[in-house]
Amino acid sequence: MNIQTPIASDLIAPDTTGTNFYRTDPSLADLLRIHLSEKLFKHITPHLDRLGALVGGRLDECGRIADRHGPVLHPRDRFGRDVQSIEYHPAYRELENAAFGEFGIHAMSHRKGILGWPETYPVTAKHAFTFLFNQCEFGMGCPINVTDGAAKLLSRFGDEALKAKYLDGLTQTDMSKLTQGGQFMTEKEGGSDVGSLTSRAVQEGDHWRLYGDKWFCSNADARVVMLLARPEGAGPGTRGVGLFLMPRFLDDGSQNHYRIVRLKDKLGTRSMASGEIKLEGAIAYSVGRLDRGFVQMAEMVNSSRLSNGVKSTALMRRAWHDAMAVARGRIVFGQRISDLPLARRQLMKIMLAVEQGLSMSFITADALDRAEGGSQDAAALLRILTPTLKFRATRDARKVCGDAMEMRGGVGYIEEFVTPRLLRDAHLGSIWEGTGNIVALDALTRAVGRHGAESALGADLHARLDDSAGVPQAWRDKLHGLTDKAIDFAREVARHSENEADARRATSTLYQVASAVAMTWEGARIHAARGDARRVLLARAVIDHRLTPNDPFKLMTTGAERKIVEHLLGDDALGMAEAGELLTAA
Repeated sequence: MNIQTPIASDLIAPDTTGTNFYRTDPSLADLLRIHLSEKLFKHITPHLDRLGALVGGRLDECGRIADRHGPVLHPRDRFGRDVQSIEYHPAYRELENAAFGEFGIHAMSHRKGILGWPETYPVTAKHAFTFLFNQCEFGMGCPINVTDGAAKLLSRFGDEALKAKYLDGLTQTDMSKLTQGGQFMTEKEGGSDVGSLTSRAVQEGDHWRLYGDKWFCSNADARVVMLLARPEGAGPGTRGVGLFLMPRFLDDGSQNHYRIVRLKDKLGTRSMASGEIKLEGAIAYSVGRLDRGFVQMAEMVNSSRLSNGVKSTALMRRAWHDAMAVARGRIVFGQRISDLPLARRQLMKIMLAVEQGLSMSFITADALDRAEGGSQDAAALLRILTPTLKFRATRDARKVCGDAMEMRGGVGYIEEFVTPRLLRDAHLGSIWEGTGNIVALDALTRAVGRHGAESALGADLHARLDDSAGVPQAWRDKLHGLTDKAIDFAREVARHSENEADARRATSTLYQVASAVAMTWEGARIHAARGDARRVLLARAVIDHRLTPNDPFKLMTTGAERKIVEHLLGDDALGMAEAGELLTAA
Protein backbone atom coordinates (compact mmCIF):
# COMPACT_ATOMS: atom_id res chain seq x y z
CA MET A 1 0.00 0.00 0.00
CA ASN A 2 1.42 3.33 -1.09
CA ILE A 3 1.01 6.29 1.26
CA GLN A 4 1.30 9.59 -0.56
CA THR A 5 3.16 12.38 1.14
CA PRO A 6 1.16 15.66 1.12
CA ILE A 7 2.40 18.21 -1.37
CA ALA A 8 4.09 21.01 0.60
CA SER A 9 2.11 23.76 -1.13
CA ASP A 10 -1.13 22.11 0.00
CA LEU A 11 -0.09 22.73 3.60
CA ILE A 12 -0.40 26.49 3.13
CA ALA A 13 -3.83 27.67 4.21
CA PRO A 14 -6.13 28.58 1.29
CA ASP A 15 -7.14 32.12 0.51
CA THR A 16 -10.47 33.43 -0.81
CA THR A 17 -9.75 33.08 -4.51
CA GLY A 18 -12.96 32.14 -6.33
CA THR A 19 -15.22 33.12 -3.43
CA ASN A 20 -18.50 34.90 -4.14
CA PHE A 21 -18.38 37.61 -1.49
CA TYR A 22 -22.11 38.23 -1.67
CA ARG A 23 -23.14 34.62 -1.17
CA THR A 24 -20.77 34.19 1.76
CA ASP A 25 -22.16 37.25 3.56
CA PRO A 26 -25.62 36.47 4.96
CA SER A 27 -25.46 39.56 7.20
CA LEU A 28 -25.39 41.82 4.15
CA ALA A 29 -28.49 40.21 2.68
CA ASP A 30 -30.28 40.31 6.06
CA LEU A 31 -29.65 44.03 6.52
CA LEU A 32 -30.63 44.87 2.97
CA ARG A 33 -33.94 43.05 3.47
CA ILE A 34 -34.54 45.21 6.53
CA HIS A 35 -33.67 48.55 4.94
CA LEU A 36 -34.93 48.14 1.36
CA SER A 37 -38.31 47.47 -0.16
CA GLU A 38 -38.88 43.88 -1.21
CA LYS A 39 -39.08 44.95 -4.85
CA LEU A 40 -35.75 46.75 -4.80
CA PHE A 41 -34.05 44.00 -2.81
CA LYS A 42 -35.13 41.39 -5.35
CA HIS A 43 -33.99 43.61 -8.21
CA ILE A 44 -30.46 44.21 -6.95
CA THR A 45 -29.84 40.67 -5.64
CA PRO A 46 -28.69 39.16 -8.96
CA HIS A 47 -26.48 42.20 -9.60
CA LEU A 48 -24.91 41.93 -6.15
CA ASP A 49 -24.43 38.22 -6.74
CA ARG A 50 -22.64 38.94 -10.02
CA LEU A 51 -20.48 41.61 -8.41
CA GLY A 52 -19.71 39.29 -5.49
CA ALA A 53 -18.36 36.68 -7.90
CA LEU A 54 -16.25 39.24 -9.78
CA VAL A 55 -14.83 40.64 -6.55
CA GLY A 56 -13.67 37.18 -5.52
CA GLY A 57 -12.37 36.44 -9.00
CA ARG A 58 -11.23 38.63 -11.88
CA LEU A 59 -11.57 42.00 -10.11
CA ASP A 60 -9.56 40.72 -7.17
CA GLU A 61 -6.80 39.76 -9.58
CA CYS A 62 -6.98 43.23 -11.13
CA GLY A 63 -6.76 44.80 -7.68
CA ARG A 64 -3.54 42.92 -6.92
CA ILE A 65 -1.99 43.90 -10.24
CA ALA A 66 -3.04 47.57 -10.03
CA ASP A 67 -1.59 47.81 -6.53
CA ARG A 68 1.77 46.56 -7.78
CA HIS A 69 1.82 48.66 -10.94
CA GLY A 70 0.79 52.12 -9.84
CA PRO A 71 0.13 55.18 -12.00
CA VAL A 72 2.98 56.98 -13.75
CA LEU A 73 3.00 60.71 -14.47
CA HIS A 74 4.28 61.79 -17.91
CA PRO A 75 5.06 65.54 -17.82
CA ARG A 76 5.22 65.85 -21.61
CA ASP A 77 3.95 63.99 -24.63
CA ARG A 78 6.25 62.17 -27.04
CA PHE A 79 6.65 65.30 -29.20
CA GLY A 80 7.95 67.34 -26.25
CA ARG A 81 4.78 69.37 -25.81
CA ASP A 82 3.76 70.34 -22.26
CA VAL A 83 0.78 67.99 -22.30
CA GLN A 84 0.61 65.98 -19.10
CA SER A 85 -0.87 62.53 -18.79
CA ILE A 86 -1.03 59.76 -16.23
CA GLU A 87 -0.48 56.21 -17.40
CA TYR A 88 -2.46 53.45 -15.67
CA HIS A 89 -2.02 49.71 -15.86
CA PRO A 90 -4.71 47.93 -17.91
CA ALA A 91 -5.82 46.18 -14.70
CA TYR A 92 -6.78 49.58 -13.25
CA ARG A 93 -8.74 50.38 -16.39
CA GLU A 94 -10.57 47.09 -16.00
CA LEU A 95 -11.53 48.06 -12.45
CA GLU A 96 -12.75 51.42 -13.75
CA ASN A 97 -14.86 49.74 -16.41
CA ALA A 98 -16.52 47.56 -13.80
CA ALA A 99 -17.18 50.29 -11.24
CA PHE A 100 -18.17 53.14 -13.56
CA GLY A 101 -19.34 51.32 -16.65
CA GLU A 102 -20.81 47.96 -15.80
CA PHE A 103 -22.29 48.75 -12.38
CA GLY A 104 -22.44 52.56 -12.42
CA ILE A 105 -21.85 52.87 -8.68
CA HIS A 106 -20.92 56.57 -8.99
CA ALA A 107 -24.21 57.39 -10.75
CA MET A 108 -26.70 55.38 -8.72
CA SER A 109 -27.86 58.37 -6.68
CA HIS A 110 -28.15 60.63 -9.74
CA ARG A 111 -29.19 58.80 -12.91
CA LYS A 112 -32.28 56.70 -13.43
CA GLY A 113 -32.07 53.36 -15.18
CA ILE A 114 -28.77 52.08 -13.71
CA LEU A 115 -28.82 48.27 -13.88
CA GLY A 116 -32.39 48.44 -15.15
CA TRP A 117 -33.92 50.13 -12.09
CA PRO A 118 -36.36 52.82 -13.28
CA GLU A 119 -35.52 55.33 -10.51
CA THR A 120 -32.37 56.49 -8.78
CA TYR A 121 -31.18 54.23 -5.98
CA PRO A 122 -31.43 55.05 -2.29
CA VAL A 123 -28.05 55.53 -0.61
CA THR A 124 -28.56 52.26 1.28
CA ALA A 125 -28.72 50.26 -1.93
CA LYS A 126 -25.82 52.14 -3.53
CA HIS A 127 -23.56 51.40 -0.60
CA ALA A 128 -24.28 47.69 -0.83
CA PHE A 129 -22.38 47.87 -4.13
CA THR A 130 -19.73 50.11 -2.52
CA PHE A 131 -19.29 47.56 0.25
CA LEU A 132 -18.80 44.65 -2.14
CA PHE A 133 -16.59 46.43 -4.68
CA ASN A 134 -14.15 47.74 -2.10
CA GLN A 135 -13.43 44.23 -0.89
CA CYS A 136 -11.31 43.82 -4.01
CA GLU A 137 -9.86 47.32 -4.48
CA PHE A 138 -9.95 50.14 -1.97
CA GLY A 139 -8.10 52.71 -4.08
CA MET A 140 -10.79 52.82 -6.77
CA GLY A 141 -13.27 53.72 -4.04
CA CYS A 142 -11.93 57.29 -4.04
CA PRO A 143 -12.60 58.11 -7.73
CA ILE A 144 -16.05 56.54 -7.42
CA ASN A 145 -16.82 58.60 -4.33
CA VAL A 146 -15.48 61.96 -5.52
CA THR A 147 -17.20 61.61 -8.89
CA ASP A 148 -20.45 60.90 -7.06
CA GLY A 149 -19.75 63.84 -4.72
CA ALA A 150 -18.92 66.25 -7.54
CA ALA A 151 -22.21 65.39 -9.24
CA LYS A 152 -24.05 65.96 -5.96
CA LEU A 153 -22.47 69.38 -5.42
CA LEU A 154 -23.09 70.46 -8.99
CA SER A 155 -26.70 69.30 -9.05
CA ARG A 156 -27.45 70.92 -5.71
CA PHE A 157 -25.59 74.23 -5.98
CA GLY A 158 -24.55 74.77 -9.59
CA ASP A 159 -26.35 77.11 -11.96
CA GLU A 160 -28.24 75.74 -14.95
CA ALA A 161 -25.46 76.51 -17.42
CA LEU A 162 -22.87 74.58 -15.40
CA LYS A 163 -25.21 71.64 -14.89
CA ALA A 164 -26.00 71.53 -18.61
CA LYS A 165 -22.32 71.49 -19.45
CA TYR A 166 -20.89 69.06 -16.89
CA LEU A 167 -23.51 67.06 -14.98
CA ASP A 168 -24.31 64.48 -17.65
CA GLY A 169 -20.66 63.52 -18.03
CA LEU A 170 -20.23 63.01 -14.28
CA THR A 171 -23.12 60.54 -14.19
CA GLN A 172 -22.40 58.65 -17.41
CA THR A 173 -21.92 54.89 -17.49
CA ASP A 174 -20.79 55.00 -21.12
CA MET A 175 -17.03 55.05 -20.60
CA SER A 176 -16.48 57.07 -23.78
CA LYS A 177 -18.64 59.88 -22.34
CA LEU A 178 -17.70 59.64 -18.65
CA THR A 179 -15.93 62.59 -17.00
CA GLN A 180 -14.60 61.47 -13.64
CA GLY A 181 -14.60 63.93 -10.76
CA GLY A 182 -11.88 65.01 -8.38
CA GLN A 183 -11.63 66.82 -5.06
CA PHE A 184 -8.69 69.15 -4.42
CA MET A 185 -8.97 70.57 -0.92
CA THR A 186 -5.85 70.02 1.16
CA GLU A 187 -3.09 72.64 1.17
CA LYS A 188 0.20 72.78 3.03
CA GLU A 189 -1.16 75.61 5.15
CA GLY A 190 -4.49 73.94 5.88
CA GLY A 191 -5.51 70.30 5.94
CA SER A 192 -8.22 70.03 8.55
CA ASP A 193 -7.91 73.78 9.14
CA VAL A 194 -9.59 74.66 5.86
CA GLY A 195 -10.02 78.29 6.83
CA SER A 196 -6.26 78.86 6.56
CA LEU A 197 -5.98 77.90 2.89
CA THR A 198 -4.11 80.37 0.66
CA SER A 199 -5.17 79.47 -2.89
CA ARG A 200 -6.90 82.47 -4.40
CA ALA A 201 -9.47 83.17 -7.09
CA VAL A 202 -9.46 86.24 -9.36
CA GLN A 203 -12.61 87.02 -11.31
CA GLU A 204 -12.25 87.44 -15.07
CA GLY A 205 -15.53 88.01 -16.86
CA ASP A 206 -17.86 85.03 -16.45
CA HIS A 207 -15.17 82.83 -14.97
CA TRP A 208 -12.36 82.91 -12.41
CA ARG A 209 -8.60 82.34 -12.47
CA LEU A 210 -7.12 80.19 -9.70
CA TYR A 211 -3.62 80.52 -8.25
CA GLY A 212 -1.82 78.56 -5.55
CA ASP A 213 -0.95 75.01 -4.58
CA LYS A 214 -3.04 72.01 -3.63
CA TRP A 215 -1.07 69.51 -1.61
CA PHE A 216 -3.07 66.26 -1.72
CA CYS A 217 -5.35 65.84 -4.69
CA SER A 218 -7.41 62.68 -5.08
CA ASN A 219 -7.92 61.38 -8.63
CA ALA A 220 -5.31 63.86 -9.83
CA ASP A 221 -6.17 63.77 -13.55
CA ALA A 222 -9.95 63.96 -13.10
CA ARG A 223 -11.69 65.90 -15.84
CA VAL A 224 -13.97 67.84 -13.46
CA VAL A 225 -12.59 69.04 -10.14
CA MET A 226 -14.34 70.58 -7.14
CA LEU A 227 -12.08 72.73 -4.97
CA LEU A 228 -12.04 75.62 -2.53
CA ALA A 229 -10.23 78.92 -3.01
CA ARG A 230 -10.44 82.41 -1.51
CA PRO A 231 -11.84 85.07 -3.88
CA GLU A 232 -9.84 88.28 -3.98
CA GLY A 233 -11.06 90.64 -1.29
CA ALA A 234 -12.84 87.93 0.71
CA GLY A 235 -12.40 87.79 4.47
CA PRO A 236 -10.41 85.27 6.49
CA GLY A 237 -11.52 81.88 7.74
CA THR A 238 -13.98 79.48 6.19
CA ARG A 239 -16.55 82.23 5.53
CA GLY A 240 -14.21 83.76 2.98
CA VAL A 241 -13.82 80.56 0.98
CA GLY A 242 -15.67 79.86 -2.26
CA LEU A 243 -16.46 76.60 -4.06
CA PHE A 244 -15.29 76.26 -7.66
CA LEU A 245 -15.56 73.79 -10.52
CA MET A 246 -12.33 73.48 -12.49
CA PRO A 247 -12.28 71.49 -15.76
CA ARG A 248 -9.19 69.56 -16.76
CA PHE A 249 -9.62 70.60 -20.40
CA LEU A 250 -10.84 73.89 -21.84
CA ASP A 251 -13.43 74.28 -24.57
CA ASP A 252 -10.77 74.27 -27.31
CA GLY A 253 -9.42 70.93 -26.07
CA SER A 254 -6.27 72.32 -24.49
CA GLN A 255 -5.28 71.54 -20.92
CA ASN A 256 -6.33 74.00 -18.28
CA HIS A 257 -3.68 76.14 -16.63
CA TYR A 258 -2.59 73.88 -13.80
CA ARG A 259 0.14 71.31 -13.49
CA ILE A 260 0.40 67.99 -11.71
CA VAL A 261 3.74 68.56 -9.99
CA ARG A 262 4.19 64.96 -8.87
CA LEU A 263 2.28 61.89 -7.75
CA LYS A 264 2.35 60.86 -4.11
CA ASP A 265 4.30 57.79 -3.05
CA LYS A 266 1.70 56.43 -0.63
CA LEU A 267 1.55 53.65 1.93
CA GLY A 268 -1.72 52.34 0.51
CA THR A 269 -4.29 52.98 -2.25
CA ARG A 270 -1.34 52.76 -4.61
CA SER A 271 -3.49 52.05 -7.65
CA MET A 272 -5.10 55.51 -7.57
CA ALA A 273 -3.25 58.68 -8.57
CA SER A 274 -2.96 61.22 -5.77
CA GLY A 275 -0.94 64.28 -6.67
CA GLU A 276 0.28 67.75 -5.90
CA ILE A 277 -1.23 70.46 -8.09
CA LYS A 278 0.08 73.93 -8.94
CA LEU A 279 -2.64 76.35 -10.05
CA GLU A 280 -1.25 78.80 -12.62
CA GLY A 281 -4.27 80.87 -13.55
CA ALA A 282 -6.54 77.87 -14.07
CA ILE A 283 -9.99 78.73 -15.39
CA ALA A 284 -12.79 77.79 -13.00
CA TYR A 285 -16.44 78.57 -12.34
CA SER A 286 -18.06 79.46 -9.04
CA VAL A 287 -20.57 76.96 -7.66
CA GLY A 288 -23.30 78.35 -5.42
CA ARG A 289 -22.80 81.35 -3.17
CA LEU A 290 -19.21 82.47 -2.81
CA ASP A 291 -19.56 82.99 0.94
CA ARG A 292 -20.99 79.47 1.39
CA GLY A 293 -18.25 77.48 -0.29
CA PHE A 294 -17.06 75.69 2.81
CA VAL A 295 -20.60 74.86 3.96
CA GLN A 296 -21.43 73.49 0.51
CA MET A 297 -18.24 71.42 0.30
CA ALA A 298 -19.00 70.07 3.78
CA GLU A 299 -21.96 68.23 2.26
CA MET A 300 -19.58 66.35 0.01
CA VAL A 301 -17.26 65.69 2.94
CA ASN A 302 -20.10 64.25 5.03
CA SER A 303 -21.18 61.97 2.18
CA SER A 304 -17.55 60.97 1.78
CA ARG A 305 -17.28 60.18 5.50
CA LEU A 306 -20.22 57.80 5.22
CA SER A 307 -18.62 56.21 2.18
CA ASN A 308 -15.36 56.01 4.11
CA GLY A 309 -17.07 54.11 6.92
CA VAL A 310 -18.63 51.70 4.44
CA LYS A 311 -15.31 51.14 2.66
CA SER A 312 -13.44 50.58 5.91
CA THR A 313 -16.08 48.03 6.86
CA ALA A 314 -15.51 46.42 3.46
CA LEU A 315 -11.81 46.06 4.27
CA MET A 316 -12.74 44.43 7.58
CA ARG A 317 -15.14 42.04 5.86
CA ARG A 318 -12.47 41.02 3.37
CA ALA A 319 -10.05 40.50 6.26
CA TRP A 320 -12.69 38.38 7.99
CA HIS A 321 -13.16 36.21 4.90
CA ASP A 322 -9.41 35.63 4.70
CA ALA A 323 -9.11 34.88 8.41
CA MET A 324 -11.91 32.32 8.18
CA ALA A 325 -10.37 30.71 5.09
CA VAL A 326 -7.19 30.21 7.13
CA ALA A 327 -8.95 29.12 10.31
CA ARG A 328 -11.08 26.51 8.55
CA GLY A 329 -8.46 25.43 6.05
CA ARG A 330 -5.33 24.90 8.13
CA ILE A 331 -4.59 22.04 10.52
CA VAL A 332 -2.16 22.66 13.40
CA PHE A 333 -1.37 20.27 16.24
CA GLY A 334 -3.97 17.90 14.83
CA GLN A 335 -6.84 20.42 14.91
CA ARG A 336 -8.35 23.04 12.65
CA ILE A 337 -7.40 26.53 13.78
CA SER A 338 -11.08 27.43 13.99
CA ASP A 339 -11.52 24.80 16.75
CA LEU A 340 -8.79 26.20 18.99
CA PRO A 341 -10.12 28.35 21.88
CA LEU A 342 -7.68 31.23 21.58
CA ALA A 343 -8.09 31.39 17.81
CA ARG A 344 -11.87 31.43 18.23
CA ARG A 345 -11.55 34.38 20.56
CA GLN A 346 -9.43 36.20 17.97
CA LEU A 347 -11.97 35.42 15.25
CA MET A 348 -14.74 36.80 17.44
CA LYS A 349 -12.84 40.07 17.88
CA ILE A 350 -12.63 40.38 14.11
CA MET A 351 -16.26 39.41 13.57
CA LEU A 352 -17.61 41.80 16.15
CA ALA A 353 -15.92 44.86 14.65
CA VAL A 354 -17.05 43.90 11.14
CA GLU A 355 -20.67 43.43 12.14
CA GLN A 356 -20.69 46.66 14.14
CA GLY A 357 -19.40 48.53 11.11
CA LEU A 358 -22.00 46.93 8.86
CA SER A 359 -24.88 47.80 11.18
CA MET A 360 -23.73 51.37 11.70
CA SER A 361 -23.08 51.88 7.98
CA PHE A 362 -26.61 50.95 7.01
CA ILE A 363 -28.21 52.81 9.91
CA THR A 364 -26.31 55.93 8.77
CA ALA A 365 -27.14 55.39 5.09
CA ASP A 366 -30.80 55.00 5.98
CA ALA A 367 -30.67 58.27 7.94
CA LEU A 368 -29.21 60.00 4.86
CA ASP A 369 -31.99 58.62 2.67
CA ARG A 370 -34.63 59.90 5.09
CA ALA A 371 -32.90 63.25 5.53
CA GLU A 372 -32.82 63.77 1.76
CA GLY A 373 -36.51 62.93 1.79
CA GLY A 374 -37.11 65.93 4.05
CA SER A 375 -37.01 64.48 7.57
CA GLN A 376 -35.48 66.99 10.00
CA ASP A 377 -35.16 64.32 12.69
CA ALA A 378 -33.18 62.14 10.28
CA ALA A 379 -30.98 65.12 9.34
CA ALA A 380 -30.12 65.65 13.03
CA LEU A 381 -29.50 61.93 13.44
CA LEU A 382 -27.24 61.92 10.38
CA ARG A 383 -25.29 64.84 11.79
CA ILE A 384 -24.02 62.73 14.68
CA LEU A 385 -24.00 59.27 13.11
CA THR A 386 -21.70 60.25 10.24
CA PRO A 387 -18.66 61.37 12.27
CA THR A 388 -19.30 58.63 14.84
CA LEU A 389 -19.19 55.93 12.14
CA LYS A 390 -16.19 57.50 10.44
CA PHE A 391 -14.25 57.75 13.69
CA ARG A 392 -14.72 54.24 14.99
CA ALA A 393 -15.07 52.01 11.92
CA THR A 394 -11.91 53.38 10.34
CA ARG A 395 -9.91 52.81 13.53
CA ASP A 396 -11.32 49.31 13.94
CA ALA A 397 -10.28 48.49 10.38
CA ARG A 398 -6.61 49.00 11.21
CA LYS A 399 -6.80 46.55 14.11
CA VAL A 400 -8.96 44.02 12.29
CA CYS A 401 -6.74 43.90 9.20
CA GLY A 402 -3.68 43.44 11.40
CA ASP A 403 -5.33 40.62 13.35
CA ALA A 404 -6.35 38.89 10.11
CA MET A 405 -2.76 39.09 8.90
CA GLU A 406 -1.63 37.48 12.15
CA MET A 407 -4.15 34.68 11.67
CA ARG A 408 -2.29 33.69 8.51
CA GLY A 409 1.08 34.00 10.26
CA GLY A 410 4.28 34.82 8.43
CA VAL A 411 2.71 34.07 5.05
CA GLY A 412 0.17 36.83 5.73
CA TYR A 413 3.03 39.35 5.74
CA ILE A 414 3.93 38.47 2.15
CA GLU A 415 2.53 40.78 -0.53
CA GLU A 416 1.39 37.84 -2.66
CA PHE A 417 -1.56 37.54 -0.27
CA VAL A 418 -4.24 40.17 0.26
CA THR A 419 -3.62 40.89 3.95
CA PRO A 420 -0.68 43.35 3.57
CA ARG A 421 -2.69 45.41 1.08
CA LEU A 422 -5.71 45.44 3.38
CA LEU A 423 -3.59 46.68 6.26
CA ARG A 424 -1.88 49.36 4.17
CA ASP A 425 -5.18 50.60 2.79
CA ALA A 426 -6.89 50.53 6.20
CA HIS A 427 -4.58 53.22 7.54
CA LEU A 428 -5.96 55.74 5.07
CA GLY A 429 -9.52 55.54 6.42
CA SER A 430 -8.76 57.21 9.72
CA ILE A 431 -6.93 60.08 7.98
CA TRP A 432 -9.00 60.72 4.84
CA GLU A 433 -11.73 63.37 5.36
CA GLY A 434 -10.47 64.21 8.85
CA THR A 435 -8.16 62.49 11.31
CA GLY A 436 -9.55 60.76 14.39
CA ASN A 437 -9.12 63.84 16.56
CA ILE A 438 -10.85 66.12 14.07
CA VAL A 439 -13.78 63.78 13.55
CA ALA A 440 -14.25 63.12 17.26
CA LEU A 441 -14.34 66.86 17.86
CA ASP A 442 -16.85 67.21 15.05
CA ALA A 443 -19.07 64.63 16.74
CA LEU A 444 -18.79 66.10 20.22
CA THR A 445 -18.14 69.85 20.04
CA ARG A 446 -20.23 70.49 16.93
CA ALA A 447 -22.85 67.75 16.47
CA VAL A 448 -23.54 67.59 20.21
CA GLY A 449 -22.30 70.94 21.55
CA ARG A 450 -23.67 73.21 18.83
CA HIS A 451 -26.51 71.26 17.21
CA GLY A 452 -27.86 69.05 20.00
CA ALA A 453 -27.87 66.10 17.62
CA GLU A 454 -27.44 63.63 20.49
CA SER A 455 -31.14 64.11 21.31
CA ALA A 456 -32.06 62.73 17.90
CA LEU A 457 -29.71 59.78 18.42
CA GLY A 458 -31.14 59.02 21.84
CA ALA A 459 -34.70 59.17 20.53
CA ASP A 460 -33.83 56.91 17.61
CA LEU A 461 -32.13 54.29 19.78
CA HIS A 462 -34.96 54.22 22.33
CA ALA A 463 -37.48 53.85 19.49
CA ARG A 464 -35.56 50.92 18.01
CA LEU A 465 -35.52 49.16 21.37
CA ASP A 466 -39.26 49.73 21.81
CA ASP A 467 -39.71 48.31 18.32
CA SER A 468 -37.76 45.11 19.06
CA ALA A 469 -40.65 42.91 20.10
CA GLY A 470 -39.63 39.42 21.09
CA VAL A 471 -36.29 40.43 22.57
CA PRO A 472 -36.38 39.95 26.37
CA GLN A 473 -37.50 43.11 28.13
CA ALA A 474 -34.67 42.88 30.65
CA TRP A 475 -32.12 43.15 27.84
CA ARG A 476 -33.94 46.05 26.24
CA ASP A 477 -34.15 47.82 29.60
CA LYS A 478 -30.40 47.43 30.01
CA LEU A 479 -29.79 49.01 26.62
CA HIS A 480 -32.24 51.82 27.38
CA GLY A 481 -30.15 52.63 30.45
CA LEU A 482 -26.85 52.47 28.57
CA THR A 483 -28.26 54.73 25.86
CA ASP A 484 -29.09 57.40 28.42
CA LYS A 485 -25.65 57.10 30.02
CA ALA A 486 -23.87 57.42 26.67
CA ILE A 487 -25.92 60.48 25.72
CA ASP A 488 -25.31 62.11 29.11
CA PHE A 489 -21.57 61.44 28.87
CA ALA A 490 -21.43 62.99 25.38
CA ARG A 491 -23.22 66.08 26.67
CA GLU A 492 -20.84 66.35 29.60
CA VAL A 493 -17.80 66.20 27.34
CA ALA A 494 -19.29 68.72 24.91
CA ARG A 495 -20.31 71.14 27.67
CA HIS A 496 -16.84 72.36 28.61
CA SER A 497 -13.75 72.86 26.45
CA GLU A 498 -11.49 71.43 29.16
CA ASN A 499 -13.18 68.05 28.57
CA GLU A 500 -11.99 67.95 24.94
CA ALA A 501 -9.44 65.23 25.75
CA ASP A 502 -12.36 62.85 26.36
CA ALA A 503 -13.95 63.46 22.95
CA ARG A 504 -12.55 60.29 21.39
CA ARG A 505 -13.72 58.13 24.27
CA ALA A 506 -17.19 59.69 24.25
CA THR A 507 -17.51 59.19 20.48
CA SER A 508 -16.47 55.56 20.82
CA THR A 509 -19.03 55.06 23.59
CA LEU A 510 -21.80 56.43 21.38
CA TYR A 511 -20.70 54.04 18.63
CA GLN A 512 -20.62 50.99 20.90
CA VAL A 513 -24.04 51.65 22.42
CA ALA A 514 -25.64 52.57 19.10
CA SER A 515 -24.29 49.43 17.42
CA ALA A 516 -25.53 47.22 20.27
CA VAL A 517 -29.00 48.73 19.95
CA ALA A 518 -28.91 48.40 16.15
CA MET A 519 -27.94 44.72 16.37
CA THR A 520 -30.73 44.07 18.84
CA TRP A 521 -33.25 45.76 16.55
CA GLU A 522 -31.90 43.93 13.50
CA GLY A 523 -31.84 40.61 15.34
CA ALA A 524 -35.54 40.94 16.20
CA ARG A 525 -36.38 41.53 12.54
CA ILE A 526 -34.18 38.76 11.21
CA HIS A 527 -35.74 36.35 13.70
CA ALA A 528 -39.22 37.39 12.61
CA ALA A 529 -38.25 36.90 8.95
CA ARG A 530 -36.38 33.60 9.10
CA GLY A 531 -36.21 32.40 12.69
CA ASP A 532 -32.59 33.28 13.49
CA ALA A 533 -31.85 35.47 16.54
CA ARG A 534 -28.06 35.12 16.56
CA ARG A 535 -27.50 38.79 15.74
CA VAL A 536 -28.75 39.86 19.17
CA LEU A 537 -25.87 37.87 20.67
CA LEU A 538 -23.48 40.26 18.95
CA ALA A 539 -25.11 43.04 20.95
CA ARG A 540 -24.19 41.25 24.17
CA ALA A 541 -20.63 40.82 22.92
CA VAL A 542 -20.42 44.58 22.36
CA ILE A 543 -21.58 45.30 25.91
CA ASP A 544 -19.32 42.67 27.47
CA HIS A 545 -16.15 43.46 25.54
CA ARG A 546 -16.45 47.11 24.52
CA LEU A 547 -18.26 48.76 27.42
CA THR A 548 -17.88 46.63 30.56
CA PRO A 549 -14.66 47.08 32.58
CA ASN A 550 -12.78 43.81 32.97
CA ASP A 551 -10.89 42.62 36.02
CA PRO A 552 -7.37 41.77 34.75
CA PHE A 553 -7.06 39.06 37.42
CA LYS A 554 -10.32 37.29 36.61
CA LEU A 555 -11.05 34.64 33.98
CA MET A 556 -13.18 36.17 31.22
CA THR A 557 -14.49 33.14 29.35
CA THR A 558 -17.69 31.86 30.95
CA GLY A 559 -19.92 29.01 29.91
CA ALA A 560 -22.38 31.50 28.44
CA GLU A 561 -19.67 33.13 26.37
CA ARG A 562 -18.49 29.79 25.01
CA LYS A 563 -22.03 29.06 23.86
CA ILE A 564 -22.36 32.51 22.30
CA VAL A 565 -19.11 32.03 20.40
CA GLU A 566 -20.22 28.59 19.24
CA HIS A 567 -23.44 29.99 17.82
CA LEU A 568 -21.86 33.03 16.18
CA LEU A 569 -19.04 31.08 14.52
CA GLY A 570 -21.46 28.37 13.45
CA ASP A 571 -24.00 28.28 10.67
CA ASP A 572 -27.17 27.09 12.40
CA ALA A 573 -30.08 29.40 13.17
CA LEU A 574 -30.92 30.14 16.79
CA GLY A 575 -34.37 30.72 18.26
CA MET A 576 -35.13 33.84 20.28
CA ALA A 577 -35.92 31.87 23.44
CA GLU A 578 -32.42 30.38 23.64
CA ALA A 579 -30.84 33.63 22.51
CA GLY A 580 -32.75 35.45 25.25
CA GLU A 581 -31.37 33.10 27.89
CA LEU A 582 -27.83 33.79 26.68
CA LEU A 583 -28.41 37.55 26.70
CA THR A 584 -29.04 37.55 30.43
CA ALA A 585 -26.92 34.58 31.54
CA ALA A 586 -24.06 35.26 33.94
